[in-house]
Amino acid sequence: MLAVALGSACLVGVGAPAASAATASDETAKLPIASFAGLVVDDAHERLYLTDGSRRSGKSAVLVYNFQGQKLDSLPTDGPVSGLALSADGATLHVSQSNRMLTFDTATQAASGASYTSYDVNCGREVAVAGGKTYFTETPYNDANCDDADNYTTLQQVENPYPVNTGWGVRGRIKLESGPGAPDRLVLGQAGAAAGTDAFLTTFDASGDSLVRGPSRRFADAGGAGALDLKDIAQSADGRRIAVADAAYGTRLLDAGDLADAPAGYQPLPEGAKASAVAFSGDGKYVARGAAASGSTPDLLIQPADPAKGTTALEFAFEDELAGLRVVPQGLAWAKDGSRLFAVTSDGRDGHWLHVIKPPAAQHDSRFTGTLGTTPAKPVVGEPLGIRGRLELDGPAPAGPVKVAAVREDAAGTQEVAEARVAADGTFTVLDVPDRVGAATYTLRFLGDVTHRPAEDVAVTVDVAKAPTAIELTAPAEAPRASGVVITGRLTGQGRALPSGIDLKVTRTDKSGTTGELTSAAVAADGTFRIKDLPGKRGRTVYEVSYGGDALHAASSARATVKIT
Repeated sequence: MLAVALGSACLVGVGAPAASAATASDETAKLPIASFAGLVVDDAHERLYLTDGSRRSGKSAVLVYNFQGQKLDSLPTDGPVSGLALSADGATLHVSQSNRMLTFDTATQAASGASYTSYDVNCGREVAVAGGKTYFTETPYNDANCDDADNYTTLQQVENPYPVNTGWGVRGRIKLESGPGAPDRLVLGQAGAAAGTDAFLTTFDASGDSLVRGPSRRFADAGGAGALDLKDIAQSADGRRIAVADAAYGTRLLDAGDLADAPAGYQPLPEGAKASAVAFSGDGKYVARGAAASGSTPDLLIQPADPAKGTTALEFAFEDELAGLRVVPQGLAWAKDGSRLFAVTSDGRDGHWLHVIKPPAAQHDSRFTGTLGTTPAKPVVGEPLGIRGRLELDGPAPAGPVKVAAVREDAAGTQEVAEARVAADGTFTVLDVPDRVGAATYTLRFLGDVTHRPAEDVAVTVDVAKAPTAIELTAPAEAPRASGVVITGRLTGQGRALPSGIDLKVTRTDKSGTTGELTSAAVAADGTFRIKDLPGKRGRTVYEVSYGGDALHAASSARATVKIT
């Protein structure tokens, strides 16, 4: 596996394809926080707002960074802060403080208002803007454990001077999500509930005066397995999909209309990685999937947002304790144009870092060109078959290996074939050993990568024949009738090994043209056999040895002429 360092020692691009990793870059900043609660992107002013969510001290901070990862300022707060949300027009930043909901003008960064809330010391709040209104969660607590099963979290709407309870709530904690792709939709998910809870996900229409609940879904099966362990929610740029970072499952891709699984989902996260964050780019091109993983297992995957446009991901493994080991929950956000991904990582203790990652700027087309050829022209079962073709990639030449996938479909069904590496000139050869006689169709696919869209599949059908066999005979030119004739030989075959216990048919034709069948010749394990005959007549005698073939091997025969004296 080729690894490419990307701008700093903390981030390593791995996996498929390394060429894509070489086109990305990473800038890293150490954050002066001991915990993390929220991240929003102000595209109009190219600023990031982060909150530490620390409940340990009398106050915490709203940090302001630019798109290059440099700290610009911090907003004035006088108490612990947690959730953040940006208004639909980007002009107002909403900040949850322990006893108030604050607003800031994003142009001047000056405080612009406040409304009171219940006093929250420990649990923090989620904040989201939908339908032009601001919502937040309120989690009363019985003790220091905010995830206590007895806690009941309510959904509140910001009003001046006091908030309004929407009437919706749930045991445990709530995660909220809204987005420009569906500005009137609020997504709510149950998180941090008691063990054994079948957590749910639901949506609300926030366009009216009050919230109208839409579809809802729980994920556990009849036996209780598969329950949602919610870490993050994201809505696609067009509002048609909702992605869920589920630590128990991975990244779920859902249809926003009914929360059913989307027709095509994302490939599983690498083995050992637990989903922690998910975010769609505002241009609709990419999805970023964050995870908590150890060692060289990738913690971040960037790939096309639509699974139909390619499943190959640009993978990053955070391995440096001085710059974070994993993506924190809800720690991903994109610039609206998809030019930058902002990722917050943690060392699992008090250390947090901000990464500014620039994925490839565009995706380019790819295509198979020309016709597919085969070597040999007439393939046989059990023998190597090469399928030659050519793949063209628009845009910059990839710096790492590009591979073509293939499947074979025959009477036995569909079978994956080993991938073929594409040469610098675009040529490739898919190698296979067909194991069944008859028609076999090979479909070749390039699934795309972060910089290239998938190519349209191409296919070729070949007629796989039985493997040929051959018989070699060693016979004397002449032999006396009294002592008889001894003929030795060998049966050989291509493809798979010949079956054991083969008996060869042996016939003798004398000079008068009379043909008779002799005792069959048994073939030994090494393919050899021996024939002994006492002919009745002198003169020219022809011996013919034949093999009738089997399911995988063709028939063959050989003749030897002996003069009987």
